[in-house]
Amino acid sequence: MSADFEPRIVGFLCNWCTYAAADTAGVSRMKQPPNVDIIRVMCSGRVDPTFILKAFAEGADGIIVSGCHPPGDCHYNSGNYKTFRRMPLVEALLAQYGIEKERFHWGWISGAEAPRWAQLVRDFTEQVRALGPLNWKRELESKED
Repeated sequence: MSADFEPRIVGFLCNWCTYAAADTAGVSRMKQPPNVDIIRVMCSGRVDPTFILKAFAEGADGIIVSGCHPPGDCHYNSGNYKTFRRMPLVEALLAQYGIEKERFHWGWISGAEAPRWAQLVRDFTEQVRALGPLNWKRELESKED
């Protein structure tokens, strides 16, 4: 593993909660590495498992999915319940593809928890950095040949 490896992390963040926390953390200049490319979704329940697989296939080294706290805090009533039911299945799917569970994080961060978001970004970036590059895209391309 190269000492200068910087992980590429994709974050699928709920517009109403986690995205708001990430925005507040940025505006407040909370210390966090710039490794997370944020994709704002209206609800974490709208994150299809194929989005996660595609992000890994396109070169992501780690993925974060985060939304409103359950139960009852979802702006769409039951969106975070969908996330709660779906993400363990995604974890099992990723394991089938040989992707370490430490490369995938899902959970809940409200708009008022900007320090928690910044801490998650710091911790998750270091965790993925320690794993090294995923190189899943290269492996998929070599299997097509």
